[in-house]
Amino acid sequence: MNNLAIVLVIFLSIFFNHSSTFAFDFAPEVGDVAPSFHLEGINKTNKLKKEWDLKEYKGKWVVLYFYPKDFTSGCTLEAKGFSELKNDFLKYNAEIIGISADNPNSHESFCSEKSINYTLLSDFDGKISAQYGSWIPPFSDRNTFLISPEGQISYRWISVLPINHAKEVLNTLKKKV
Repeated sequence: MNNLAIVLVIFLSIFFNHSSTFAFDFAPEVGDVAPSFHLEGINKTNKLKKEWDLKEYKGKWVVLYFYPKDFTSGCTLEAKGFSELKNDFLKYNAEIIGISADNPNSHESFCSEKSINYTLLSDFDGKISAQYGSWIPPFSDRNTFLISPEGQISYRWISVLPINHAKEVLNTLKKKV
């Protein structure tokens, strides 16, 4: 009888434990090294460049945000918010990078039509998005990561609302610098 009680207690503790060890948040934590990437993309101010790598940003702050789809209302609102504040981010040595599953041609049209003035990268198969816990096939989830000049996750926003998000990120950056 004692053995049955022990087995029952172990079983219940395994399957009904509500501690954080059973949570399914796959996004990197603050303090983690930011997962590297090498992706195709576009930047209107550097039209000859076709590929970007996180290593290129060593020594700079990086605002890396994932979004579902070019030209949708929420994504356009978020992208334009970052565009409007780009010069403010540059004052704090920060670059803005957006990532979605859209192809570079879609990004190019999106940047031209909506006046997006920073880099947009294409994560066709979601591999990079998944490394950042931001992949819900076939789209990237709306998550943002502030990466320090040393390449570590300094802050993260999970499942963000696009309205005023760029201002929120800028305010956090100002406190970190």
